[in-house]
Amino acid sequence: MLLQNLHLFWAFFVILLQVRSGLCKEVKFPSRTLKPPSPSDFLDKLMGRTSGYDARIRPNFKGPPVNVTCNIFINSFGSITETTMDYRLNVFLRQQWNDPRLAYKEYPDDSLDLDPSMLDSIWKPDLFFANEKGANFHEVTTDNKLLRIFQNGNVLYSIRLTLILSCPMDLKNFPMDSQMCTMQLESFGYTMNDLIFEWLDVGAVQVADDLMLPQFVLREEKGLGYCTKHYNTGKFTCIEVKFYLERQMGYYLIQMYIPSLLTVILSWVSFWINMDAAPARVGLGITTVLTMTTQSSGSRASLPKVSYVKAIDIWMAVCLLFVFAALLEYAAVNFVSRQHKDFFRVRKKLKEQQRLRTQGSTDSKVKGNNTPGNSAAQGNVNQRCSACAREEELAQQGYLLQSYGLSLSTERGPEMDATPVFADLPPGLGFYEIRRRFVERAKRIDTISRAVFPMSFLVFNVLYWLTYKVLRHEDVQVTK
Repeated sequence: MLLQNLHLFWAFFVILLQVRSGLCKEVKFPSRTLKPPSPSDFLDKLMGRTSGYDARIRPNFKGPPVNVTCNIFINSFGSITETTMDYRLNVFLRQQWNDPRLAYKEYPDDSLDLDPSMLDSIWKPDLFFANEKGANFHEVTTDNKLLRIFQNGNVLYSIRLTLILSCPMDLKNFPMDSQMCTMQLESFGYTMNDLIFEWLDVGAVQVADDLMLPQFVLREEKGLGYCTKHYNTGKFTCIEVKFYLERQMGYYLIQMYIPSLLTVILSWVSFWINMDAAPARVGLGITTVLTMTTQSSGSRASLPKVSYVKAIDIWMAVCLLFVFAALLEYAAVNFVSRQHKDFFRVRKKLKEQQRLRTQGSTDSKVKGNNTPGNSAAQGNVNQRCSACAREEELAQQGYLLQSYGLSLSTERGPEMDATPVFADLPPGLGFYEIRRRFVERAKRIDTISRAVFPMSFLVFNVLYWLTYKVLRHEDVQVTK
């Protein structure tokens, strides 16, 4: 009986196991999958306090230097100031390097765009601008900074800056000059054993399509190069870009060259005004001189006090010289036209001296007959001395008359018999004839000036523009 019960129990147990195994095959349990960590947990694990990342230590510490690739995007370019020799520009500065400590595989995205506040948690290159005179960040509406981390550990750091950079200028050809302004990016604390800057292979310097400068044209070619610096503290990496600027002189043509040209031409109007109209000619000459002086001062107001001569200085100086020469020309005309008056004044004085000498000789003879021997001898000596002095004075007067082209003849002409003052004029030359001779000489000066002044100014213009627009321009192109 007991044996029979054991067989039944065993059969029941086997059936129960079969049923259970069948149920296990039919029932399917869901598989357990790993969920990605939250962004906060991931960042804490990547660069948080528990990650072991130290922002004070550069990547590859005690190993090869960190290569930082740089490129810039110029958003605006302008405010080029000659007095302070600097320029202002707004740029997006982008730096990219590899930090193996920031490589990840736990997060599915290829890259992570992080908040700018995370910049304090990672290592960054100590880049600065070597020729900087002023700079500022942009914080409207938030910090204009970008931080992006890639799976392989590459870090992209972009920042928007407004810079005022030094630009030494050569103004010898101003305002027909071309300038070269540089931007130098340098490491301050890391030597080339720890950090190396280099330009991006393609598109290292990009310029906004709508970029326009008021006075200059920014050429497309950019000079990319290296400017490694050697100091007492070591050898530091430095890269630079050169901007080639060509000045547009339309403003200076309108404001300086054309007004000064018209002022010079205006000064020549006096050559066609009658020489007797002294107020008109003198007023015109003084007005043009003062106008050129004002224009010359205005042209130097926006320029630095350099020691060399600029192209605009030569132009203004020559224009001032021409208007001043036109004023002096009328002084010469007026002087020549009045020489006949001086001539008659000298002849009148000469005749008066001859009359006094004749009267003195007569008086001396009378006194010589009425005085003792000693007094007569002394009188003769005084008479001879006074006669010598008068003869010397007459000789000087005669030399002056000969310089006028007239003789010292004492013969009378028929036209001068009625006028005792002009009795000693050369034969056949009356008052109006002599006056006409000097007036014609003055008019001849005006006639010659009408041709000489314009031709001289034309020759100067040809030489000036040929030198500064062709010869000097080609020299600058070859140098660059």
